[in-house]
Amino acid sequence: ASGIRLGTAALTSRGFGEGEMRIVARLIASALEAAGNEAALARLAEEVAELTSQFPLYLESADAPTSA
Repeated sequence: ASGIRLGTAALTSRGFGEGEMRIVARLIASALEAAGNEAALARLAEEVAELTSQFPLYLESADAPTSA
């Protein structure tokens, strides 16, 4: 078999739903089509940053220790 196998556990752990998964699929397809086009890839990187900023890896907690 050939192809790419992608896991979704990391995305669902972040809170991504079906709509976000469709966006991720579009971003991957666009990145593959834009191979070698640095301007297009930079725009895609901005889209990725915007999407992931809506679903942070770690939530700030009022109970979390702070460093002094």
